[in-house]
Amino acid sequence: MGDLPADEFRRLLHEVADWVADYREGIEGRRVVPEGGPGEIAAALPAAPPEAAEPMDEILRDFDRVVMPGIVHWGHPNFLGYFATTTTAPGILGEMLAAALNVSAMTWQTSPAATELEAVVLNWVRQMLGLPAEFQGVVYDTASVAVIHALAAAREELGLDVRREGLAGRASVPALTLYASDQAHSSLEKAAITLGVGEANVRRVASDDEYRMSVGALRRAVETDVRAGHRPLAVVATVGTTSATSVDPVEEIAGVCREHGLWLHVDAAYGGAMALLEEGRHVMRGVELADSVVFNPHKWLYVPLDFSTLYVRRPEALRRVFSLVPEYLRGDAERAGDAVPNYMDYGIQLGRRFRALKAWFVIRAFGREGLTARVRESCRLARLVAEWVEADGRFELLAPVVMGVVCFRARLPPGGDVSDEGLDELNERLLARVNATGAVYLTHTRLRGRLALRIAVGNVLTRERNLTHAWELVRLQLSALLSSEGAAR
Repeated sequence: MGDLPADEFRRLLHEVADWVADYREGIEGRRVVPEGGPGEIAAALPAAPPEAAEPMDEILRDFDRVVMPGIVHWGHPNFLGYFATTTTAPGILGEMLAAALNVSAMTWQTSPAATELEAVVLNWVRQMLGLPAEFQGVVYDTASVAVIHALAAAREELGLDVRREGLAGRASVPALTLYASDQAHSSLEKAAITLGVGEANVRRVASDDEYRMSVGALRRAVETDVRAGHRPLAVVATVGTTSATSVDPVEEIAGVCREHGLWLHVDAAYGGAMALLEEGRHVMRGVELADSVVFNPHKWLYVPLDFSTLYVRRPEALRRVFSLVPEYLRGDAERAGDAVPNYMDYGIQLGRRFRALKAWFVIRAFGREGLTARVRESCRLARLVAEWVEADGRFELLAPVVMGVVCFRARLPPGGDVSDEGLDELNERLLARVNATGAVYLTHTRLRGRLALRIAVGNVLTRERNLTHAWELVRLQLSALLSSEGAAR
């Protein structure tokens, strides 16, 4: 009975610590993606749980033997897909300590340090984003969860008393509508599903030539819904869209929201990091006018997954929706008084991880100057890749490079004759060939219906030489692909 013996635990801790350090030091020598197919990992494991205890040394051996061959190494300097991972040594150390403490930051009483450190870290991040002091924050896991909370607060602000009465069976409640650009994240539809608004009531507003929301199209969409008897609820503006990192004109969108009494939520989950740069702060223009803002330090501020911050101008709006104190927590909840928040009052979660600890480690270990320098270097590297794309006539950029992401595609040499569909197929094959090497990992998106390859820079381990290698591999694979297809014809 009981836990592992203390001396064995200490030995294993040292062994795991050495493994982690060796992994980080040697990660560049690994394939980025595994070679196996679906089901292979599960097939290598027993179908039933063990009846008797198994030695930890054997479990660790199986971790290396079975689990590691199926890992996509998001921390690899040649992992350039999605938004590059932000694993860092200080973050890993903070995460390890948080796991050892295993506290629940639901009320101040259940963990004073976790609650107060969360408040401090949130205030630090708010300052880095340049948000006014009236914005107060709360930590969730991801921006997808944060937007659900923000829109739940927006819904309650309409005076429909959805918290108490719900939506079901209420003929008096009009259809609620949400607005975002055609480039905004799919989490909006998931929020609409969760909140009872429905996918059919999400309006995807057209974007301009630089993939920014058209303010005129937004105004027309809202006015059309009002005439149809719908109740516009909120607009989601994006600072750093998932595909091309485009930036919506937040200031002008805020004007439309004021005209119609709409909640403005700003998704700055990725692009908010640009606020650290003097030359990048312009992308946050107008964000201070929002009702809520989400920013993910786990996307570009070097905090390991998961750590998402939601800032609300009127935090009492969030609290009105979610504050619910059962009797068994009443004493704990009242102990804090008005001095510090009980974070369980600001979301659906009761149990809450000590996420702020790893962010505190990262911010202190790098400092604002170090964080700024790393974000700036990511932008420099992305611009360098864009220059390589523009210098090679076989490729073209499909979106302006404004942050750490480059969207491009291969195009046929002059005289080549292929349909748009054929060009998409060519780029799909190119992407598959590049990723099949295991040396790098890229992802794709679609812009104006055209398939685009994406290179995302943001890992602290990624250097110029990694991108040089990746770009040469893309060029080499395109040559091989065109050569093989020419021979086949």
